[in-house]
Amino acid sequence: MSERKPFKLGSVVELKYGKDHKHIPDGTIPIYGSGGLMRFGNRVLYDEESILIPRKGTLNNIMYKREPFWTVDTMFYTKINTRLVFPKYLYYHLTTIDYNNLNVGSAVPSLTVQVLNDIDIILPPIDEQTAIAEVLSSIDDKINLLYSNTKSLETMAEVIFRQWFVEDAENLSNKQLTMSDIIDSVSLTYKFNSETAVFLNTSDIYKGEVLVHSLRDASTLPGQAKKSIAKGDILFSEIRPANGRWAYIDFDSANYVVSTKLMVLRLKGEIDSSFVYFYLTHPKTVEYLQMLAESRSGTFPQITYDQIKGLKVNIPSDQILTETIEWCKSAITKICFNYRQLRKLEKLKAVLLPKLLSGELKINEFAEV
Repeated sequence: MSERKPFKLGSVVELKYGKDHKHIPDGTIPIYGSGGLMRFGNRVLYDEESILIPRKGTLNNIMYKREPFWTVDTMFYTKINTRLVFPKYLYYHLTTIDYNNLNVGSAVPSLTVQVLNDIDIILPPIDEQTAIAEVLSSIDDKINLLYSNTKSLETMAEVIFRQWFVEDAENLSNKQLTMSDIIDSVSLTYKFNSETAVFLNTSDIYKGEVLVHSLRDASTLPGQAKKSIAKGDILFSEIRPANGRWAYIDFDSANYVVSTKLMVLRLKGEIDSSFVYFYLTHPKTVEYLQMLAESRSGTFPQITYDQIKGLKVNIPSDQILTETIEWCKSAITKICFNYRQLRKLEKLKAVLLPKLLSGELKINEFAEV
């Protein structure tokens, strides 16, 4: 068994303060604050491997950086003693800490050098640290690739729909369809045939993905758990469209019940629901729906199906429509697959991370991910 030794964080890193960035001209060097990337400048504060730790603000937003960077005064950067610790291993170790529990601020969450230096860490030999970091990094690489692929597909959809069906299409098309020609808002009551069901509220979906799949005791569900859904449906929140609370259902959803605050949009024509999904979630469409929501008097900015069904889709030609529908089918299949793979990898990482760091799972017994 490898020997694992206790250290204080202050014995393996030197915490350094960030500096003001306002005087720095624009450039290509990333400038980070506790909230993340702020802008790009032409000055470098540090150009070696480093872990960035928030000093004020979003305390758990730990970052690992290998490229030259600048940090502002809300973010510490670190000079790492690489004789004692492998930087990426230390990064993973530090992500397991809830820094809100170390908060010394009142109005603004804050961390100090003294508090951070006193953090206890356990380090195995450097070669074992390296091997553990490589395993976790391989999972992160797969996760990042899936996110990148998904983002590329979504960006392609934005370009395609802007060119052919949203903005420029008005100058190219003599034909229009309205959403009422294509979809209905359905409100079929869910039949509780078992003691459990998956309940989806507005917060349980986000920009295409269903975030919750766990069964709950049906007797504990809120009163708004009423609507049934089916494969191919689009869920779209009535409240604040700009918040991105929408999802495409690409799975058997017989045991799912959704909130009355979610519109269930179901295809009624020949145009595929994936086409409708990309049209409704296009930034220009969302911007328009948000404007309608904010113009409504009430507690929350809210839309209704009557406003969605009146949306007009410009059709430049039947051929372009057919080709786009085929692309949409393929794209939504890939996006939904990516989301499922992402969740599996994130769950795998969540299981492996504490076990590898604690030594419960030995790296030499671990098969390649």
